[in-house]
Amino acid sequence: MRDPPVTTTLNTKPLTHLAVLEGEAIHIIREAVGELERPVLLFSGGKDSVVMLHLACKAFWPGRVPFPLLHVDTGHNFPEVLDYRDAVVRKLGLKLVVAKVQDYIDDGRLQERADGTRNPLQTQPLLDAIAENRFDAVFGGGRRDEEKARAKERVVSLRDEFGQWDPRNQRPELWNLYNPRHRVGEHVRVFPLSNWTELDVWNYIAAENIQLPSLYFSHDREVFERNGMLLPVSPVTQPCDCEEVVTRRVRYRTIGDMSCTGAVESDAETIDDVLADVATTTITERGATRADDKLSEAAMEDRKKEGYF
Repeated sequence: MRDPPVTTTLNTKPLTHLAVLEGEAIHIIREAVGELERPVLLFSGGKDSVVMLHLACKAFWPGRVPFPLLHVDTGHNFPEVLDYRDAVVRKLGLKLVVAKVQDYIDDGRLQERADGTRNPLQTQPLLDAIAENRFDAVFGGGRRDEEKARAKERVVSLRDEFGQWDPRNQRPELWNLYNPRHRVGEHVRVFPLSNWTELDVWNYIAAENIQLPSLYFSHDREVFERNGMLLPVSPVTQPCDCEEVVTRRVRYRTIGDMSCTGAVESDAETIDDVLADVATTTITERGATRADDKLSEAAMEDRKKEGYF
């Protein structure tokens, strides 16, 4: 008589929501690296780029991340964030390519804006860095919940030979199949965090114990109110005579230029505190604190078409 067949009990416990998002993002990163020759990851030191780099480290562990990092430095960045950026690069032993807006202003290729913000000036340095280094895939931390222009973006977004986005040239993305094919001179932007929300990002930061720049947590800072936003007192953001400088307990939900990123009043000193804040908010972080997105109704859409986002 034959022995009964050996049976095994599989672990059928469903994956958590965060595990599904993590698996999807790692799959996207690996697919892009497997298909393309010269990828690069946009890294500003902000929370989304930090999470994206963390996912890239997990995707290729125990090996090193097989591509460099790229930061478009406007010259108006928070010093704390630049210090954090450089510390992370040193720790991981990665190459960092920095494209400086100041260089373009110094040699006349760009001019300062009347409103003082430099975020809209990032497009040309970014496109030049992509062309000079022949990057064919650029990982970005954009999420669909941030802003309406990002809500309709593909995971893999084709950019033409001028770095510009044309909705008519985008490919359908069925299931988890992505098409990064492009002609010489074109490249693709890849957004592994497309389906994440701000709350997902913070829950993942908590679960993975990811360190962030201190600006994301409550601290005392001299600020002044302008157009409904609390801007920091800094060398590039000075109050007018009619704008009162006050010391407030604040934190930052998103990190961009000092000249266009507002703080929010908050006592959130820990990740758990931030999670409670984010869970109850009704405005996205860009909608609440980014003046560069409010230049017009189509500000982000215009920048995407020009080649920035």
